[in-house]
Amino acid sequence: MEKDIYGMKKQNNGIKMSSIIKVDTVQDTDGNNIINENANTITIGASGDTITIPAGATISNLGTSTGFSSISWQSTVVTGATHTASAGQGIWINTTSNACNLTLPSSPSVGDELIFSDFARKWGTNAVTLTLNGSKFQGFTSPAPVYDTSGETVHIVYSGSTQGWIPINDGAVANEVPQTFNIDFLVVAGGGASGRGNTGGGGGGGFRTATETGLSSGVTITVNVGDGGVYGNPKGTAGSVSNFSGTGLTTIESAGGGFSGSGGHVGGNGGSGGGAGYDGSAGSGNTPATTPSQGNNGGAGQLSSPYRGGGGGGAGAVGQAGGSGGDGGDGTQSSITGPATYYAGGGGAAVEHSAAASSGGQGGGGNGNNSTGEAVAGGANTGGGGGGAYLPYLGKAGGKGVVILSMPDASYSGTVTGSPTVTTGVSGKTVVKFTGNGTYVT
Repeated sequence: MEKDIYGMKKQNNGIKMSSIIKVDTVQDTDGNNIINENANTITIGASGDTITIPAGATISNLGTSTGFSSISWQSTVVTGATHTASAGQGIWINTTSNACNLTLPSSPSVGDELIFSDFARKWGTNAVTLTLNGSKFQGFTSPAPVYDTSGETVHIVYSGSTQGWIPINDGAVANEVPQTFNIDFLVVAGGGASGRGNTGGGGGGGFRTATETGLSSGVTITVNVGDGGVYGNPKGTAGSVSNFSGTGLTTIESAGGGFSGSGGHVGGNGGSGGGAGYDGSAGSGNTPATTPSQGNNGGAGQLSSPYRGGGGGGAGAVGQAGGSGGDGGDGTQSSITGPATYYAGGGGAAVEHSAAASSGGQGGGGNGNNSTGEAVAGGANTGGGGGGAYLPYLGKAGGKGVVILSMPDASYSGTVTGSPTVTTGVSGKTVVKFTGNGTYVT
């Protein structure tokens, strides 16, 4: 039978034939097999051919196959604290007595598969942790994936060195390699306002920074940005607090800047204190007390000609006394947005008649003035204190505060409310600047 078919193949070489050969067995017995002449090898079809197996047919493998993806379920149930898997295995893992550390195959090839399953529905009590053995899992080398859902079955396939092992089926559909990250915060409150007459400068808003570590996705961070204080007669109002909060976070709040004193009226306390009127007392800064300090005291007034109030305190320096010019205290620099920038400067004091005008502190502190012109309000979204004005002019408002977040570019979720300004690529970080209330979800 073999010879006849072999001869027919040779005789009709190059001639397309349609035939059906019915035999019980196709077998290589003497090196001249009927399908291919290579000894000990049977090749069915040529490259590009389609081999069709009819509907209802069954293929049985009684030997060893290569080039096929297959799972061989292991008859021994894993109960130990450690186990090393091989590619192509199906593994039952029973964690009734203890957790299990499963080491994945070393040097896997693309297409290698592994299935492991909760034999006794105990993974919720004793989890299975994977040791990656030099490969990645969903693109990462850490942390170690942990499967802790009772009744779960996990099917992973090796995709190559870039992403490594990837689950194509896992019962919890969870990211088992969540990447944690840190977020840096700058929280500046609204600056204090000035009043009218022989008045000091408004205090700068409280200046605080924080870093929240080990964050992962799904945390809602609520941001409130404080307004600047408003002008009053004879004195203005304090700025409003700025803060952020969220589940698992340490709430950070900065106090609004203190209002200025006017005449015999004292300056207000706050993140930084308001400057004194010519015969009043200056406001105290860093109120309520924080470590490190969020601001400084206002300056004292001068009760002699030319009458002059004290400068508002700034985050970085106290306000000047009237006898020294009544300038506002400088704020503090932050590089959270890239370039070093001052925030929370104190407002300059008012001076009588045509005496030399005072300056606001760096960081949005408004300039004070004399009877010849207007003072200057605190800078918007700097938390600067408002400048003091002498009659007949009015004092000025404090500047609104700001809350700024900075996180790695890869960790930015894009989920925000409140229309903050978002800038990417700031030394590898995304900066989210809130000038009004809003939220960010990690």
